[in-house]
Amino acid sequence: MSDGKVKKDATNKEIINMSDAAGYLDRFVGDVSKKSATKQILIGAGSGWATGYVTMKVGKMAAIAVGGGIILLQLANHQGIISIDWNKVQKKVDKVTDKVEEAVTGQGPSWADKAERFVDRKLNQAEDVLNKRTKKAKKWYTNLIGDETGCKVNDLHIFLCAFAAGVAIGVGTA
Repeated sequence: MSDGKVKKDATNKEIINMSDAAGYLDRFVGDVSKKSATKQILIGAGSGWATGYVTMKVGKMAAIAVGGGIILLQLANHQGIISIDWNKVQKKVDKVTDKVEEAVTGQGPSWADKAERFVDRKLNQAEDVLNKRTKKAKKWYTNLIGDETGCKVNDLHIFLCAFAAGVAIGVGTA
């Protein structure tokens, strides 16, 4: 026999098996509307419970997969393994938001909405720049005083004190 005929026979057997399963289900459930009210309630409750249970399990798995993926991407970004251009992401999100808003309301975003988003994005960028400069200033200050918890005397401090004392003595004796 040829491979095509073997595959076709296997497919036909699967279809027959599926129709057998449908036949068993049909014999078990049958036409629910012709059964008593008690059986209708039990069949409806059982099928509803089974559907809810399966949906809950699938939903949990999907939420874990999506959430875990987002967390892994954020960790990789934080570690420097990947680099995400957040401005580009934000622009794409804004475009999608505009399309959804237009589809839902029938109108695109107003000029004021676009201006608000633009100003908000620029303020976020300015805040990021200020935070980076604050970190640099804090690092410089920490290096100057010696530690984040307080002043630790180091060679620079001794030199500055000696220099100031020398200047004071020089001015005082002149």
